[in-house]
Amino acid sequence: MNMIMEKRSFSEFMSELVALVDEVASFAMNPEVEIDAFTEFAMLVEKLAPIFSDLSDKITVIENKPSIRKSLESIETSLSRAKALKKSSSLKDPSKHIEDTTHDIGRSLGLLLLELSTDFREKVGTLQKQFMNARFGGNMSLSSSPVSLEFANDVYGGGEIEEEIVNVTIEDVVLQLKNGNDEEFAVALWRLKEFIRDEKLESCLVNEEAVVAVLLNRLRSCKADNRLNIIQLLRNMASGNDDTKEKMAETEFLSAVVKSLTRDAEERREAVGLLLELSDLPAVRRQIGRIQGCIVMLVSILNGSDPIASQGAAKLLDILSSNTQNALHMAEAGYFKPLVQYLKKGSDMNKILMATALSRLVLTDHSKLSLGKDGAIEPLVNMFHTGKLESKLSALNALQNLSSVTENVQLLIRSGIAGSLLQLLFSVTSVLMTLREPASAILARIAQSESIIVNQDVAQQMLSLLNLSSPIIQGHLLEALSSIAAHPRASKVRRKMKEKGALQLILPFLKETNTTTRSKALNLLYTLSKDLTDELSEHLDEAHLIHIVNIVSSSSSDSEKAAALGILSNLPVSDKKVTDILKKANLLSILISNMASSTGSNSPVTRTLAEIVACVIVRFTNPSDKKLQLYSAEQGVIPLLVKLLSSGSSIAKFRAATALAQLSQNSLSLRRSRKSKWFCVNPSVEAYCEVHDGYCYVNSTFCLVKAGAVPALIKILEDKEWEAVEAALIALSTLLQDEICEGGINCIAKNSGVQAIIKILEAGDVKVQEKALWMLDRIFRIEEHRVKYGESAQVFLIDLAQTCDSRLKSTVAKVLAELELLQVQSSYF
Repeated sequence: MNMIMEKRSFSEFMSELVALVDEVASFAMNPEVEIDAFTEFAMLVEKLAPIFSDLSDKITVIENKPSIRKSLESIETSLSRAKALKKSSSLKDPSKHIEDTTHDIGRSLGLLLLELSTDFREKVGTLQKQFMNARFGGNMSLSSSPVSLEFANDVYGGGEIEEEIVNVTIEDVVLQLKNGNDEEFAVALWRLKEFIRDEKLESCLVNEEAVVAVLLNRLRSCKADNRLNIIQLLRNMASGNDDTKEKMAETEFLSAVVKSLTRDAEERREAVGLLLELSDLPAVRRQIGRIQGCIVMLVSILNGSDPIASQGAAKLLDILSSNTQNALHMAEAGYFKPLVQYLKKGSDMNKILMATALSRLVLTDHSKLSLGKDGAIEPLVNMFHTGKLESKLSALNALQNLSSVTENVQLLIRSGIAGSLLQLLFSVTSVLMTLREPASAILARIAQSESIIVNQDVAQQMLSLLNLSSPIIQGHLLEALSSIAAHPRASKVRRKMKEKGALQLILPFLKETNTTTRSKALNLLYTLSKDLTDELSEHLDEAHLIHIVNIVSSSSSDSEKAAALGILSNLPVSDKKVTDILKKANLLSILISNMASSTGSNSPVTRTLAEIVACVIVRFTNPSDKKLQLYSAEQGVIPLLVKLLSSGSSIAKFRAATALAQLSQNSLSLRRSRKSKWFCVNPSVEAYCEVHDGYCYVNSTFCLVKAGAVPALIKILEDKEWEAVEAALIALSTLLQDEICEGGINCIAKNSGVQAIIKILEAGDVKVQEKALWMLDRIFRIEEHRVKYGESAQVFLIDLAQTCDSRLKSTVAKVLAELELLQVQSSYF
C-alpha cells in the first residue's frame, strides 16, 4: 500500500482521505441504527472533515513536509481498519478494537500537531484529546442507555465540562519523555511545547534541570523528527535563560548537537541556531571550538545554499573567532577572513601567529586567490617593512606561500616590495641573513610577471649576486633570471646580460651536483642561447658539450633533458666541429633510446622534448653530408621522424618533415638502378620502388615511400599550421624531381594528395600557395591527372588569380594554361 501512496499526488491523497472520513462518518447518519461503539466512533470521526478540508486549502505549504503526510497516512490506515471492522460479523466484542483504533488516530493527530502552524494547533489539539480520552463500554441504544456524559460532551460540546477526564500533568509528560516509545515521546514533546508556550513550566514543581537532562539523553538516540523537535525545544528553553544555558554547556551534549550539523537541512539549521544561542557563554565558546569537525561543518554550512543556516553559521564563526586557535582552525577549513582580520588589526604576537600558520598551511590555488582577495597581502607586506625580525620572517614565509598564483604576484608588484627584497639580498648583516631565502623565492615568483623588466637593471643586479649566495638562493636567482630573460619584450635585457658576462657566470653551474640548481641554470642558458648562437659556440668547448650530452643521457627529468638539448639545438648547424663532437658522444643513439622509452604522455614537457629532439636531428640530416645522413639513418632516426609526423606537435611535425626532406633530396642519387649489373645478391621484389624506378631501402637510400612517410606528410596538408604544411610540401616535392616526376605524382595521387594540395590554394600563406602551385603545375602536365582533378582545381585557381599576391600571378597563369583555361602569355598577368 505504501508504494501506491507514494505514487499519489498530495492533492489526490487529501481528496481520498476526506472521502474516507465522510464514508466512516456516515455510520452515524442512520437514526434507526443503535448507538454502539461504531456509531460513537463515527460521530468523533465526523469532526475530522473540516480540519482536513482546511489542510487541503493549504496544500502548497504542507505538501513538502514528509512528516505531515506520514501522520495523515497513519490516520488513513486507522480509518480503513475501522471500516473493515464495521463489515466484520465475527468479532465478539468490537468495542475494544474500535477503541484502540480511536487512540491510534489520537496519537497520529499528536504527531501532526508538531508540524502545524499555530492557527491549526488549537483545533487539532482539542480534537486529539477527545480521541485519546474516548472510552467505549459496549453496545448501547438510544432507548436503553444514554451516551456517556464524557463522550457526549467531547463530541457534541452540548454541556459544560468542569474538568478533563484525563488531566495530563508535567510529571506525566516528563515520565513519557523518559520512558515512552517513539510515538509517545513525540506526543510528550508536543505537550512540553504547550507547557512552555503557556509559561506553565516555571510554575511546576518539576526540576527544569531534570527536563533538560532527559531531553539531552534522548537527543543521542531518537529518530530524526524527534531530534529536530528536541533541538527546537532546547533552543526555546535556552532563549534568554542563562541558567538553562549553563545546564546545556556539557561537552557530551554539545557534541550531540554538533552531530546534527551533518544531518538534513532543517535539523542543521536548528542546530546552528541552538549553538548560536548558547555561544553567549565563554565556556560554550571554548568547548565548541574543541569539538572535532565542528568548525569544518560550520564553514561548510557558511558556504552552503541555505541562507538562514549560512547567516547563523557566519555569526557563530565570527563569535568563535575571538579565540585565535579557532581562527586558525577556520583557516584550515578554508575560511580565511578571521585570520586576515588578525593580520590587519591583531596584536604583534597574533600577527606573527597568523603569518606563521599561513606559511605552513597547504593551500590550493583557489585558497591562495581567496586570501589575496580578502586582503592578506597588504598587511603581510607591512609586517615585512615595519616589523621586527620575527615579524619580517613570518611575513616573508607567508608571502612565499601565497606568491604562486598570478593574481597575488600582481598585488605584490603593486605593493612595491620587489625593490626592498632585492636590497635585502645585498645585505651582509648577519641578523637579516635568514630572510634572504624567502626573499629570493618571492623575487623568483615576481620575475614571472613581464612588468619586472620595466627596471632593466634588476637582472644585472641578480647576476652579480649569483656567486655570493647559498645554493638555495642561487636556485631562486637562476629561476628569476630565466623568467626575466624569457619575456617576449626582454631582448634588451638579454643583450645586457650577455654584455655583463652572463654565459661565463652560468656555465659553471652545469657541473653543479644539486640537480635543482643545475636544472635552473640549464633553463637560463637555453633561454639566452636563442639570441646568442655565435657566442654560444665560442664559450661551449668540447668538455661542456660532452657534459651536456651526459646530462641528456643520465637525467630523469624530461624538462632538464629538453633544456640541455635546447642549448645544443641552438648551436650553429654549419659548425661541423660541434657536429663531430656530438656524434662522438653518441648523442643520436641517446636520443633514439630516450624517445623509444618515452611513456607516450602528451604533457607540455614531453611535447617540448620531442620538438627539440627533432630540431637536433635536422643538424644530422644535412643534405650536403651524405655520410652523416647515412650515420643518422643507421641510428634509426627515420622511423622516429615518421612517428613524429603523426603524433608530434605542429612544431615537431615541421622539424620532422624538414629532416625527412633533407634526407629525401639524396634518395635519387643513392638508389640502386634495376639496370645495374653490380649486385652480389639479387634485390628482393619488395625493395623495388616505382617512384625512384630502382631498389630503395630506408636506411641506405632514405626513401620516403619505403619509410611510409608519404601518407603522413599528406595528412599534414590538412592542418592549418602553415609552417608544418610548407615543410610537408617541400618533402613531397622531392618526389617530383624531373627524372622521377611521373612516379612521384602517381604516388601522391594514389594517397589522395592531389586533392589536399588543391585545397591548400585557399590558404592565406603565400609561401604555402607558391609551393602548392609549383607542384600542381607539374601534376597537370600529365593528362590523366589534368582530366581527373582539373575541374575541381579551376575554381580555386580562378579565385586565386583575382586575389593572390603579385608574386604568384605568373605561376597561377602557368597552371591555368596547363588546364587550357588561359593562354600562357595572357595579358591579364
